[in-house]
Amino acid sequence: MRQQKPASSLAVPVLRLIRVEPRAAMEEIEPQLTESNLKPVARLSKKFPSSPSFQRIDLTTWIRDHVRKKECVYFDKGAGEETCKCGYLKEQHAAEAVKADEYAGERWNIDRHVRRFPTDAFGDIRFGGSSQKPSKYARVSADTDPEVLFQLLTEQWHLPPPNLLISVTGGAKNFYLRSSLKNMFHRGLIKVTQTTGAWIITGGTHAGVMKHVGQAVKDYSVGNDEVVTIGVATWGIVHNREALVHTKGCFPAHYTMDVATQGRLSCLDNNHTHFLLVDDGTHGSYGVEIELRSRLEKCISGKRLSAKGNSTTVPVVCLILDGGPGTLNTIYNAMQNDTPCVILEGSGRIADVIAHVAHIPVSKVTMSLIHQLMIKFFSKESQGFSELQIIEWTKKIQDIIRMPHLLTVFRGNEKNHSDMDVAILQALFKASRYNESLGMKVWKRQLELAIAWNRVDIAKTEIFTEESQWKSSELHSAMVSALVGNKPQFVNLLLENGVSLRDFLEKEETLSNLYTQLPNCFFLAKLAKRVHSCKSRRRKLFKSRVRAKQGEGIALSHVSAEVRHLLGTYTQPLYPLPTKQFNLSMTETPSLSRSQSGTRLLMEEDTPAPCDPARDLFLWAVVQTNKELAEIAWEQCRDCICAALAASKILKKMSIEGSDADEAADMRLLASHYEQHAIGVFTQCYNSDEERAKKLLVRVSPLWGRTTCLRLALRADNKNFVALSGVQAHLTQIWCGELSVDNPVWRVLLCMIFFPLIYTGFLTYRRDEIIERESRKNKQLKTMESVTGSVFLKKSHDLEPTGSPSLGCWSRLVGLYDSPQVKFYWSIVSYFAFLFLFSVVLMMDFQVTPSPAEFLLYAWLLSLLCEEVRQMFYDPDGFGFHRKVRMYINDVWNILDVLSIVLFFLGLGFRLTTKFFYAGKIILCIDFVVFCLRLMAIFTISKTLGPKIIIVKKMMMDMFFFMFLLSIWVVAYGVAKQGVLIHNDNRLDWILRGAVYEPYLIIFGNFPTNIDYAEFDLDSCSMNGTDPLKPKCPVLTEDQTPAFPEWLTITMLCVYLLFANILLLNLLIAIFNFTFEEVQDNTDRIWKFQRYELIKEYHSRPAAPPPFIILSHIYLFVRSVILHKPCIQAKHFKNELHQIEEEELLIWESLMKDRYLLSSQQQQRQTVEQRVQDTALRVTAISERLEREEETTSAAVLKRLARLEEQFIQSTAALQGILETLKSAGFSAKEPQAPPRPTWSPQSVQDEPESAIVHVKARQLHYPNSKMRRFPVPEEKVPWEVSFSSYMPTDCTPEESGDVVDRSANELLDEYRNPGGRTGIKGRGAFRHLGPNLCADVVVTRWRDGEPSVLEFLAIEDEIRRTLELPAGPVQSPDQLPESLKRSMGIQLYEKVNQKLATAAKVFEGYVDDARNTDNAWVVSVVLNVHLVRSSVEDVEIMNMIALSNSSLKWKEVSSKNGLRSNQSDALRRVAERHNKKF
Repeated sequence: MRQQKPASSLAVPVLRLIRVEPRAAMEEIEPQLTESNLKPVARLSKKFPSSPSFQRIDLTTWIRDHVRKKECVYFDKGAGEETCKCGYLKEQHAAEAVKADEYAGERWNIDRHVRRFPTDAFGDIRFGGSSQKPSKYARVSADTDPEVLFQLLTEQWHLPPPNLLISVTGGAKNFYLRSSLKNMFHRGLIKVTQTTGAWIITGGTHAGVMKHVGQAVKDYSVGNDEVVTIGVATWGIVHNREALVHTKGCFPAHYTMDVATQGRLSCLDNNHTHFLLVDDGTHGSYGVEIELRSRLEKCISGKRLSAKGNSTTVPVVCLILDGGPGTLNTIYNAMQNDTPCVILEGSGRIADVIAHVAHIPVSKVTMSLIHQLMIKFFSKESQGFSELQIIEWTKKIQDIIRMPHLLTVFRGNEKNHSDMDVAILQALFKASRYNESLGMKVWKRQLELAIAWNRVDIAKTEIFTEESQWKSSELHSAMVSALVGNKPQFVNLLLENGVSLRDFLEKEETLSNLYTQLPNCFFLAKLAKRVHSCKSRRRKLFKSRVRAKQGEGIALSHVSAEVRHLLGTYTQPLYPLPTKQFNLSMTETPSLSRSQSGTRLLMEEDTPAPCDPARDLFLWAVVQTNKELAEIAWEQCRDCICAALAASKILKKMSIEGSDADEAADMRLLASHYEQHAIGVFTQCYNSDEERAKKLLVRVSPLWGRTTCLRLALRADNKNFVALSGVQAHLTQIWCGELSVDNPVWRVLLCMIFFPLIYTGFLTYRRDEIIERESRKNKQLKTMESVTGSVFLKKSHDLEPTGSPSLGCWSRLVGLYDSPQVKFYWSIVSYFAFLFLFSVVLMMDFQVTPSPAEFLLYAWLLSLLCEEVRQMFYDPDGFGFHRKVRMYINDVWNILDVLSIVLFFLGLGFRLTTKFFYAGKIILCIDFVVFCLRLMAIFTISKTLGPKIIIVKKMMMDMFFFMFLLSIWVVAYGVAKQGVLIHNDNRLDWILRGAVYEPYLIIFGNFPTNIDYAEFDLDSCSMNGTDPLKPKCPVLTEDQTPAFPEWLTITMLCVYLLFANILLLNLLIAIFNFTFEEVQDNTDRIWKFQRYELIKEYHSRPAAPPPFIILSHIYLFVRSVILHKPCIQAKHFKNELHQIEEEELLIWESLMKDRYLLSSQQQQRQTVEQRVQDTALRVTAISERLEREEETTSAAVLKRLARLEEQFIQSTAALQGILETLKSAGFSAKEPQAPPRPTWSPQSVQDEPESAIVHVKARQLHYPNSKMRRFPVPEEKVPWEVSFSSYMPTDCTPEESGDVVDRSANELLDEYRNPGGRTGIKGRGAFRHLGPNLCADVVVTRWRDGEPSVLEFLAIEDEIRRTLELPAGPVQSPDQLPESLKRSMGIQLYEKVNQKLATAAKVFEGYVDDARNTDNAWVVSVVLNVHLVRSSVEDVEIMNMIALSNSSLKWKEVSSKNGLRSNQSDALRRVAERHNKKF
């Protein structure tokens, strides 16, 4: 037999699994990351799971190393000749077991003759005729360590650890559930499992309560949400288990459910997902799995919740349906272990018995009542119940209902129990709230559970109530759990209940930890790569001087650098960089540092964006593409339009850089969503106040890297946002400059030529419009004053500003010629003049020696060159030179500008030489074509022609790909034709002409003449190809006629024309048509988007047109380079507001955001989908209400029948009395029949008077610190005066006792009778002697120094068990301290306090309900109060000694939340009453 490996080998298979995973994508990163940062990287590797074959090999190896089965090794004849006492047949034993000489003559014993072997039954199980996912199973030994089973479930079977464990128990045989109750049970069980991430543990067989659980899993589990249902069954009772046996595992094992032939055995349920088949080496023995199942449940309950950052252990709840005496034992043991139980009323038998007495006082739950209920609900089974069983069951039921905090009865016909899932979760909360001494810890634990379960409804009703008062700091850990666990509803709930984001994210470590715990996403991979890159570069920089820090993980500086990369390097860092941090960011960041001066770089790096917790949380949610959390955070953002546009930019950038197509699609979808948010809020703003909305567009946002909304929208390619009327109105206003946007173009052109017209009012200026608007408003106010006579209007009119002064003459002239619109028109005129001059030079004045006109052309081109250089270096947004160059090249018009200038200088260089004079002219002619093409740029500003240019661009791209397809046919036909017609032509130009040029011309109708005999002309070709001006003749015959096959050449031409002319050209037309229709709908939007660049170009352009613009260039050069004066920053595109104005603008923006969200919600409610959903919910609610009313009606009918039955019984009794009276009077009558036995009802019992309270702990069935068990004593049999003939108490007298107790000494025991009544055990027990055993509880109190209203008591703290106790112990007399306190208090302090006992007040003396009490020995407690006052020198000395003593002595405040056990807490309450202190 193989020996089990030590526990240290458990990690070997796990390491093997990690080793085979393909983690090449992270191999370069992982070794460099520390433990804190290794977790997110390790999560990335889970995207690459190992293959199924490797998983099976590792699973097989692990199971054979750690999981065992049990087999009988000694055949001992049992009931039959061929049957062993283990239950297996002789043939099912190994040969060694049949011939086991080692055990010859021994009696069969399960502990000796059953041994452990490697298991031979594990793998996947597929049930016959089922198409569902295979289940997992394993045959395990009954003594298997539960930790091994937990590893099997979580690490090998890859189950996520549970957030809740539901142990379902009850009837093992099939029982009936009415349909409404069954539906409630099925629906509630699956709902609580799926919402909380729970595991369900059952017996696993296809019968009884296990069958109901399996049916619930089958009926209500939806989609891919697998309900983890673990069946723990006995291997020896599984029918057809032979199909599960294979030494290497079965993948899968085909199992047949044959209920008809199972006999005493049971079939596995086909709806369970996992099976643990417990083997003790026997066959046919039920209940083998109970012990291992309880140990496994206890092991799981000690595990931490799977939610990140959660310190709470997994809660366990027991769910009971039906059941018999065994189920009662299960309930009793579960509640003794503080496991809450939920009983389904109406399921039958023991569940209904407990449900009927659950709300009755314990004193009224009598043996006769339990007997009646057993008869009622067990029917025929109750006939075999003995009196001792009734006594024991009564005692257990009394103990069960004495713990109402652990008992919940689900009554499906009550309105407050309409949902079973709520009842299960409320049972857990009720149990955890029982210990009031824990205070806020209870509420925090319940909140952690609710978050782990993701049950917001439970949190609203059970946690955030008026009783619980929460501070923001107390909810921070819950906020982390909700964020990391992706629980958006809880995040919203926590924000509503007091969480302050500013306090929550006050420490940078909180936000850094959130980024460290990001889920697997693209941003996490980039962040890990950046961390590795920064550490590598730092290691190189400080290689010789400073050793790199160990333990550095993800910092906010890394996040800031990565976000800056995604947003664009024109933004400033969002988070501060660490001290002496070098610029080690990737990609675009170095280019910025090189392009800017050192002063500007330091200024930007040292002035990060101000802190805004809502922005930080929003950014954290956006980078992981979490729409729900991002939506909540966005609603909290102050600068919401910038936030939405920044999110759109980040998401689009990540979608471009990411490799996962599905993830990129989600990012683009979310980016579009936030673009719509920005559009909605800005539209609300523009409709409310146009001027404020325009300020929002160009306002510098300190929170988002000192950029603007307009810049973010442009960089994010948000065409829909830029196309908004408000944005376009602002751009039009910039385009017109100081001129009014309402001026007709012809007036502007006329004033450009004859500028004095501007002084006649021929042109309207924007300032004039403002003055006219103010004057019109003043006139309206005056009219209202005259009509209404309002003094308030007059005062408000007097307080208003008088308005802006009118423009002067010079300002009007500058406003005209400095307008981008006028600059553009002068540029067009200049460009036409340049083209005219260029064409004149090329066609009429192109001399060897350049003419004055040509020199003017050179000067003109030089001015154009200077303008292009100015555009490249002009960088008001801080993009950096490299970025600016890339942006310049990406513009097709700039490419044409560069190409035209390069060609001009190339042609100029050639024309100035004699040898290449003509070549230079040719190049200049080609350059003229390029300049003419550049002329199309002027149409981009036109609303009519601008979109058409966009369509032309798109069609050119389509034509490029079409030409590639067409070239295949052209070359194919041309080469074939040339090869057929011409033999060995070695002239390359004529080869290309025949193979490419001629086939291309055929498309346009120029058909060749050399492929047809009729049109062949011998004079048009050269025989040997010697004539360079003629093609080579085809191969000729002897009579000088073509030798090529005419039918072939004509056929080839027809086929070529069919595909090239008809198919491909029509395809091109169709493509163009599709492109036109597709782009036509978006051309207006695209044109509005591209219009910005043209407006910005001419806004920054000098006013003079070329060639006079050269003067402006000289002025700018002198100003910037020589005088070092900064460029004048225009506020039209980037405006920095004062703090007060910005705060007012942001408040107004937040108000508009709220209006937008409200209107969006109203629109959402009006959609058809929402209406259908609301209707469905209402119909469901109505149907459930009807079901409840039906159940309530049925219950009412039953109650009425019970009352009628009771009245009938009373009437019968009255008639019986009348008959007896008549008989006594001499009247004869027939003997009446005996009245029926009265039935029990809760109403009749509740009317009985309640008896006095008796001891409870002294009657616990298990005696403490021993294996002895008490005789069950029901409540009614406790008093000695009550006869109890069946009472047979267990004798508990230790052997070393000095008290001799035998049959002759029973009189001695009778002398000492417990005053509290019977306890179920007799003798001395754990006490020193019979009779009362005195115990002293010493309560040392004082008033707190500085707070005389606070009473404190001295407690002894157990640091190991984390409990508090009063100084207490057994004593001989109440005037001395217990000897046991010398160790905890010290000898000196002990003697000092002992001296104070003489003046101590006796608060209480009497019998104590102690678990050690017996019939003949019990505890009598004396509570002494030693109060210390600061006016006494002796008392001060005692307090000083306590302060200097060991740490186990603590002063605690006297309150009900003291953490003491119940007896001592009651003693403390009595002391508080003595001092008039509220407890």
